[in-house]
Formats: sequence, structure tokens, C-alpha cells
Amino acid sequence: MSHDARDGDEAVPHLSPEEFRKLGHKMVDWIADYWSRLESFPVRSQVSPGAIASKLPAHPPEEGLDGEQGWDAIFRDLEDVVLPGLTHWQSPSFFAYFPANASGPAVLGELLSAGLGVQGMLWSTSPAATEMETRVLDWLAELTALPASFRSTSAFGGGVIQGTASEATLVAMVAARERVRRHGAPADSRWVAYSSTQAHSSVLKAAMLCGVARGADDTVHVRQIETDAHQALRPEVLERAIREDLAAGRRPFFVCASLGTTSSGAFDPVRAVSAVMERTGVTAAGGWLHVDAAWAGAALICPEHRALLDGVEVTDSFAFNPHKWLLTNFDCNAFYTRDKRALLDALSVTPEYLRNAASASGAVIDYRDWQVPLGRRFRALKLWFVLRHYGARGLRAHVRGHIRMAEHFESWVSADGRFELAAPRSLSLVCFRLKPLSGETPEATDTRNRALLERVNATGKLFLTHTVLPAVEGRPPRYVLRMSIGGTYTKERHVRAAWDALSATAG
Repeated sequence: MSHDARDGDEAVPHLSPEEFRKLGHKMVDWIADYWSRLESFPVRSQVSPGAIASKLPAHPPEEGLDGEQGWDAIFRDLEDVVLPGLTHWQSPSFFAYFPANASGPAVLGELLSAGLGVQGMLWSTSPAATEMETRVLDWLAELTALPASFRSTSAFGGGVIQGTASEATLVAMVAARERVRRHGAPADSRWVAYSSTQAHSSVLKAAMLCGVARGADDTVHVRQIETDAHQALRPEVLERAIREDLAAGRRPFFVCASLGTTSSGAFDPVRAVSAVMERTGVTAAGGWLHVDAAWAGAALICPEHRALLDGVEVTDSFAFNPHKWLLTNFDCNAFYTRDKRALLDALSVTPEYLRNAASASGAVIDYRDWQVPLGRRFRALKLWFVLRHYGARGLRAHVRGHIRMAEHFESWVSADGRFELAAPRSLSLVCFRLKPLSGETPEATDTRNRALLERVNATGKLFLTHTVLPAVEGRPPRYVLRMSIGGTYTKERHVRAAWDALSATAG
């Protein structure tokens, strides 16, 4: 190890550039080897609670590593301690939740971001970090056919990278409350936010964080609107709820429409939701319509799916996660707004130590004013690398390939008399289950489906998750399995193997 000693101080064992280079090569080799052997691991971790902690010392090390031999111990621990405790999200047989893609270009971008060590809170703290982010977000807006009003070239629009869709929802909600205040709402208004019953839990959490909701069980200030037979928000129920709240002296200020819900990939009717806000006066009072397209937004790079954008031109913000289905590793949420003024009004705090000539000129973007934290990494690098490496054509092929696989899986389910589709296929998501047997109670059907899921996941050969779809048209709530296809390395043979395992286990 190299040592830097100053004025008799104890030497600090920093890695020299050459030592870092050697270990860096070894770590990149380890990652590449990990990717090449993904199929050898059980997809879901097989350890029991506490197993990993039991392998870790109870106390921190007093002495650091002694040269390369010390780092050999770390690489052994990666194999013996870390890998057994991983659920392998990059496995080609990971079909749970939604994807969390990584790719070579993205990981290289992440490495470069860490190596440069930029803290891009202000334009002046690294102009490249800010201006690249602005340009790359505009590229992404063009690729997904977002209206020009969401781009930085418009008067009041622009994009920013948030950490997650949950952060994007919180930022939108805080901006919404500020804008409604600008329209004359008193600070002590009895705020109300709306989403469907199928919307992501982040809407409720955002309301709790910004003081709108009194807790997780607050159904007065966060109204969860009933859905239709396809699990999409019902505009007429939203309108009724808004009018009830207005009559009760409450202040409707925020609506979240989902494009691709977590449970079943349902799409809320954005244009109809906007029309409700117009008719009830919520829009005129400054109300905000946010679109959460966390997973499905990636499909908009394909022209054949852009009908999903119907009505987005009248919304106030739109967000999706390239870290889900667009080959850019976590975390990377693309958040766009048509009213950056509301964000700045809600989130800008400028202490003396952050004041500088560039910011004072008004000619630059300081992204710290577009998010909750002050600090920010150079996340645009990995998105830049992904867009340049794959190009629009490569990204479209990636998305289309998964949708094609889901179509095949859907056809296999439909052709097997033991199974049924529980909801219409949504892009690359298929919700399905074992059919009820003659005379079987709904609870017994759910139990059989739960057992099927547990048995196939226990094999380690694949990993799926479940959801419960709400009661509709006289049918009780249903426990269903979710086949979410989207892995970087997933091929049709992996999907076929998953179906074969499900079919064999179902008996």
C-alpha cells in the first residue's frame, strides 16, 4: 500500500493509482464472470434470516487490509458471504416485481461517475454534469415522444434525473401544493390528493412526508379511487370524490394517474382525468396532474405504443424509470415537468455559501432546486453511455423482444385448460392463475395458486411474485401470479423454461 504521511501524522493507507488499477481490473473481471454464471445460481436467495449477519464480525476491523493478499479475503467473502445472500435481479429467469436492468455501458458509466466523484448540486460545481443531464433528458423526451413543452427548450419545461419514481411523486406533490397556494389557497388548507386503488404506495407515502396525510390509514386526505374491470381509475368516481371534498371545504390539489400499475400494468385514462379536473375547477385553482409511468414509460420509445401518451400534453409532470426496463442500472428516474417555476418556488433554498455568479445570472440550471436533497451524483453519465451504446434502434429491439416473449407466454396460458389470464396482458407483464375447480371456494383457489408460486420459487430455477386484484363485477378479490419479463439477458428459452416449470408443478 502507498502511504501519505504529513508532519508526523500516522500514514493513511490509500490505494496508489497502480494498486487501484490492478484491483479495478480484478473487480471488473469478477463482475463479468458473475454475469456469465448467473444461470448457475438459485434466482431467489435460499438463506434463512440472520444467515448472512452470522458470517460477519460483530465489531469493525481495527487494522486495514495488508496488500493484495488482504483484498483476496474480500474476494473470497464476495463468494462465500455476499453471493449466497443475493436474490439475483440480473438473472435471465428473474420474472418478479418489475425488472431492474443493468448493462455493461450503464455499469461503466456508474464506475466513471464514482471515479470522478462529482457533486453536481449546482451548475458551477460541475457544468458538464448539469448540461449533459439537460441534453440527455431532452434526448429521452424526444425518443419517448413527450410533447415539446416538457423539454428544456420550452419556456417553463424541462427534465431532471430523480432517484426513483417515488421521489418524483413527492417532488410533484410538493410543487403542486406550492402552486395551489400561489393561486390563493391558504397555507392551512385541508389538502386532498387522489389516485386509483391500484396506484403505487408512493403516492400515499409522499402525502405523509409533505404533511397532507395524517398517516398510512388516512382516507380523507388521500382518496384512492375505485377502478374498472381492467383496474384503471374510473373518472366518474374521481369526479364524485372531488365534488364531495369541495363541498366539505377541503382543497383538492393533486391527482396521480398511473400508466402501468404495479399489480397488473393497468393504464389510467389520462385525458379523461384531466377533463374531470377542468370541470370541477381543480385545474383553474392550480391543481396538478402527475403521470407515474415508472415501468411502462420505457415502451414509449416504440412508436406502436405511443397511444399510451394520450392526454399527456395537458398534464403537469411525467416520470418513468430507465432503471427498470431501459438498461440503465438503479437509480435513474426521468422526471419531466411543464411548470419548473412551481418546483423552484417549492424547493429553492439559497444560503450564502451556495451563492455564486452563475446562479445569480439566471442563465444556468441548478438541479439542487429540482429535488429534495441538496447533493447529487453524476447519474447522467450512465444514461448517456446507454443511449450512445444501444441507440434508439437497440433500445426498441430490447423492449419489443420482451413484449414478444410475453405474447408467447400469454398464448401458452390461454391454451392450457388448467390456467386462466387474470387480466389483459400489459406489454411484457402477464397476470395469470390456476382456474377455480368445480365447486371450489375462492379461498381454496387462492390457496392453490399461493402453493404453486411457493413451490416454483423454492426450486431456485425462476422467481415470480404475486398480487391480489380487487373485486370487480361481482367477483371477489383474486390472488394471481405475475410474469414480468424484462431482464437484460432474458431469452425466449428462459421464458419457455419458466412455463414448463409452472406447468409441471401445477400437476
